[in-house]
Amino acid sequence: MGATPAEGPISLHRYRPFVLLCGEQIASSVGRQITALALTLLAVTGLGAGPFAAAALLALTYLPGAVLSPLAGALVDRVRLRRLLVWVTCLQVLAVGSVPFAGATGHITLAHLYVVAAVSGTLTFTLSIALQAALPRVVGPERLLAANSALTAARTSGQIGGPALGGVLVGLLGADAALVAGTAAYAVETLFLLALPTTLNALAGSREPASAKSPAGLLRTGLMMARAEPQLRRMVLAGAGLNLGSGAAAALYVFYATRDLALPAWQLGTTYAAYSAATLVGALLAGRFARTRGLWRATQLCGLAAGAAVFLIPAASLGLAFPVLLVYQVCYGLSGTVWLISMTTTQQLVTPDGMQGRVAGFVQAVLLTTVPVGALAGGALAGRLGSVPVLVGSAAVALLSAATLWAPTGTGTAVAERSPEAESRR
Repeated sequence: MGATPAEGPISLHRYRPFVLLCGEQIASSVGRQITALALTLLAVTGLGAGPFAAAALLALTYLPGAVLSPLAGALVDRVRLRRLLVWVTCLQVLAVGSVPFAGATGHITLAHLYVVAAVSGTLTFTLSIALQAALPRVVGPERLLAANSALTAARTSGQIGGPALGGVLVGLLGADAALVAGTAAYAVETLFLLALPTTLNALAGSREPASAKSPAGLLRTGLMMARAEPQLRRMVLAGAGLNLGSGAAAALYVFYATRDLALPAWQLGTTYAAYSAATLVGALLAGRFARTRGLWRATQLCGLAAGAAVFLIPAASLGLAFPVLLVYQVCYGLSGTVWLISMTTTQQLVTPDGMQGRVAGFVQAVLLTTVPVGALAGGALAGRLGSVPVLVGSAAVALLSAATLWAPTGTGTAVAERSPEAESRR
């Protein structure tokens, strides 16, 4: 079976390799949600971890992605993709499964949880890069937009159900048993990836000189590609600023909603549920919106809408806090999801096949790094200035960063006209 169905009439929902990827996204998302919740609860309730120790556990799941993503991208471009995908998920099964095994033998420690969080985070972000590189080969360039939308919807469905399932398992059976369920979800993910066509193991063609194929050369050429493509460069810079501002706002959201606005827990939880639902709707509508407006215009419009939506958080202090925050979560969930899908599709379209991993690695590193930086900066400034001024400043950073996508450029016309259909004929 070929890896690209572009020549045939088979729709994506009937194309077996893509259906396998959708199943993988659901299993992976459920596994991550259960594992994150169970590890934290095990650290806090079982090992007596304090607030800083619990926060460090969460940070260790993101730090590897920010630091190692470029290296992971270089690896992805030089190995057999299907084999890498299977090995990464197998290692994920072993890493997460080691926790309930250690618990059963009475040798569980906080240090063990830290190691598992770091290893699991490294494997998760490596898998993300590898899947971004694999998707154009699986579906072909003309179906990337629809494929990214469908995969986001599949992943979101797992994110909606995963925390609830994890909470029920922890409550009924304990954190160790919940981690067994998380391990099982990763094992199912491995089976989905193992069933992908072996054509994904073919190494991507590359016209790069031999000097560019050393580790340092691979990183250098990936960075040069990310910098040389005007469209990609602008999206990454705008995304970094948007994540910086929204990351600071997200870090203050719970404290602000509960302390400053006095929202009860059920209302706070409802706002998060509204975001999850809006994310799913955004994934379902992204393809139609981007096809109607064009990928670049969809990225511009939705980036601007996401940045503007952050202003609704401090606006909630003026009155009607609960409905205003509901509107914020819906607007941000919708626009942010469409923005991310359009950006990812554009990135895959403008990147040569043999460089998909490196470019995805650099983009992921930049976008991941700005989130914790914004969160830490927002928390530090709020202690001195108060929540509302920092939230207003965070929203301004997010909006101004997104607005840079609208700056005049000599390649604006070419960018606006680029589409998946046009790219498939290149």
